[in-house]
Amino acid sequence: MMMFIPAFVTLRLLPAIEPQPGQPLEIPMTAHNPLAVDPRRVAAAALLLRLALGAMFVAHALLKYFVFTLPGTAQFFGSLGLPPWLGYGVFAAELIGGVLLLLGVYTRQVALALVPVLLGATWAHVGNGWLFNAPGGGWEYPAFLSLAAIVQALLGAGAFALRAPVPATSAGRVAANA
Repeated sequence: MMMFIPAFVTLRLLPAIEPQPGQPLEIPMTAHNPLAVDPRRVAAAALLLRLALGAMFVAHALLKYFVFTLPGTAQFFGSLGLPPWLGYGVFAAELIGGVLLLLGVYTRQVALALVPVLLGATWAHVGNGWLFNAPGGGWEYPAFLSLAAIVQALLGAGAFALRAPVPATSAGRVAANA
């Protein structure tokens, strides 16, 4: 989808940007530049997404434990044609992964590792229709969460994360950890 921006808006809001031959176009970060990305906002956004995903995973794990019970969850997985023991694995992945996301430890790896769990939930709900308020729950919520976990993996942990220890690079600098 293309976005139409009238010339007068572009002239008023954006500074004159002339790319140098062979150089990428860089948009300067200023308070008056609506296209600028503030790293503090990105870190805050990643934090909010990480906390929401972590809380959702922990809540779903506790739902399996306290409401459906683990044997009931295993039985449900069996009714879907999956190995019943997979219900225990999903419970553990949701609980451990959710806690790690809440803490901000190995955020990128954990978010990516939980994508198959979410895709499995999407698959389990496909037959129920699109909306999650359908009987048995639809597939739009787990599909959205799948994309949210991928976005989290792309963004990293964000602010206020307990990052895992970071090894120094051969140049003596600390490697980036998100």
